[in-house]
Amino acid sequence: MAEFRYTAIAPSGEVARGVMEADSEAAVIERLKRQGSIPMRAEPAAGGSFISGLLRMEFGGAKALTKQEVTNATRELSIMLHAGQDLDRALRFLVDTAPNARVRALMEQLRDAVRGGSAFAAALSLHPKSFSRLYIGLVRAGEQSGALGDALERLAILLERQRALAATVKSAMIYPTLLLVGAIGAITLLLTQVLPQFVPLFEQNGAALPTATRLLIDMGDFVSRFGLYVLLALFIGFLAARQALSYPGPRLFADRLLLRLPVIGNLTREVLAARFSRTLGTLVQNGTPLIAALGIVRDVVGNRAAVAAVDEATQSAKGGAGLSRPLGEAHIFPIRTIYLLRLGEETAQLGAMALRAAEIHEEQTRIGVQRLVSLLVPAITVTMGAAVAGIVASLLLAMLSLNDLAAG
Repeated sequence: MAEFRYTAIAPSGEVARGVMEADSEAAVIERLKRQGSIPMRAEPAAGGSFISGLLRMEFGGAKALTKQEVTNATRELSIMLHAGQDLDRALRFLVDTAPNARVRALMEQLRDAVRGGSAFAAALSLHPKSFSRLYIGLVRAGEQSGALGDALERLAILLERQRALAATVKSAMIYPTLLLVGAIGAITLLLTQVLPQFVPLFEQNGAALPTATRLLIDMGDFVSRFGLYVLLALFIGFLAARQALSYPGPRLFADRLLLRLPVIGNLTREVLAARFSRTLGTLVQNGTPLIAALGIVRDVVGNRAAVAAVDEATQSAKGGAGLSRPLGEAHIFPIRTIYLLRLGEETAQLGAMALRAAEIHEEQTRIGVQRLVSLLVPAITVTMGAAVAGIVASLLLAMLSLNDLAAG
């Protein structure tokens, strides 16, 4: 018997990969079918797997698509299906119009899998780096309901809104970040390059320097000598903190602390509420059962404290008690979210009300980001001006002391 590597879709819908001993590839496929799995690939473990892996790397199959590429492909696929094209011809269109070789290779693999008899969701499951669990779940629900085009359209809207929300936050923080870096650089330049030019003059005249001037000279000397070591220590500290946050305990503590910060905490709550509501509403309206939808949502929110709240809501929903009450007791999401979700449960319009809540929180996020920027930019500017003015004032005081010494 020989060893064969296999890839299959497990009965749970997850992608299963492993090694199995059998007489032939056909025996591996037959055994997987008896286990209730859908075989996708079976090949000898020695040699063939390595060569095929090299071929997949060569043609870009191992490289994940960017979020923009996934969004564009989803929108185009939705348009083709709504135009009356079948899935095979729609995928052929994506292959022919692919912007680069990486996208073309992946679309060809999807098309080959579908033409081989696999469900579209199963084909997507073979590329978990490009298509998330949320993506695959929505596509699977669309296939089961016979409305794949509608599912892809909702999915495209979801992806576009997520990207727009993230872009709003990132683009708004560019200017304050550049301003802060410029301020730190200017102050460092004054302390390490400009101020030391006056030190020999002060020493030659033997003047008693003001306390502020001596303090600035000592600060400049410290930065010149140990600045690189401080930067290295900060970098090591950043790596250590990042490693610590990979563990559940420290990550939960940090996420809860983030939600308690005065301004950032409220903005973070709005972002979490928008992400939670948009994802939940899209899943529910697409026909995904509530419990399964919550299982996908918990992987999307990104905040451990919010994940814990979603887990509590999932247990409550399983018992038939609804999800708005435990979410409200967790005090993670804004009260507006809880009221709208409760209204959706009471009127059997949970999906529609969740999407309505998402629109409100996305708008609140944009307003919150604008307010944060409007506070940060003046604060950084005033702080930089005060620091520069302090350095210049300390130099003027020292020069005046020299004048007094000469006059005496």
